[in-house]
Amino acid sequence: MNTSILTIDSIEGHFDNYIKWLRDKTCFREVRNGWVEVTTPHLDRHNDCLQFYVKSDDSDIVFTDGGYIIDDLEASGVQLDSPKRRKILNEILNGLGITLSDNNELMVKGNTENFAVKKNNLIQAMLAVNDMFALATSNIASLFYEDVESWLEVNDIRYVPSIGFKGKSGFDFRFDFVIAKHKEHPERLLQTVNVPNKSNIEHLLFSWSDTKETRPENSKLYAIMNDIDNKISPTIQQSLDNYNVVGIPWSHRDEFVERLVA
Repeated sequence: MNTSILTIDSIEGHFDNYIKWLRDKTCFREVRNGWVEVTTPHLDRHNDCLQFYVKSDDSDIVFTDGGYIIDDLEASGVQLDSPKRRKILNEILNGLGITLSDNNELMVKGNTENFAVKKNNLIQAMLAVNDMFALATSNIASLFYEDVESWLEVNDIRYVPSIGFKGKSGFDFRFDFVIAKHKEHPERLLQTVNVPNKSNIEHLLFSWSDTKETRPENSKLYAIMNDIDNKISPTIQQSLDNYNVVGIPWSHRDEFVERLVA
């Protein structure tokens, strides 16, 4: 196990390396009617690179996924017509300022000043919706998010759902549940990870590295990971350990109740 101590300089180095990786792995291509296709290194549930489209529209800049995320899920048998699924979808989109068009496009408008923020919000929404509904209805009894929410309530763990925080970079990041500081326990942020793969964990660690700089001292992040449908690799656990993030495998969730209940 890597026991090296993280310092501000080393964390900043990791952050700089992430930005460089993001820049080097992002590709641009002009398509048609003024649209530019942007291919990112973030992966969807098919391990394909996420793509979105950007176009200048008068004084606005329009960002859209072209309908890919929702259309792909529905083609795989994931229906969004239940009240619970629709509620979760709306919470994700509203929290990030994303709209859903009549053609199933995830969309947001921005300008030259907030280009990076709006782009980041769209990618977060694409990843979150893709992850939340990653498995078809025929393969799961209920959504992982809903399972986590029910578990918190059964164990009388008091939480506030879907809270957004502004990071050091100025980007907004949304976390599924927040448990307030209480006596000897620090503020605890909980994020569900239905598919704990490399891309989703890297995005979570980037979000946390940027956010924790603006949160109270000793704030802690817990990643609640679905290890029932997905195996958690040692590399994933090591990455969480390196950033002092507590990984909670769903199959071992009851071992962590005491850390969260107060």
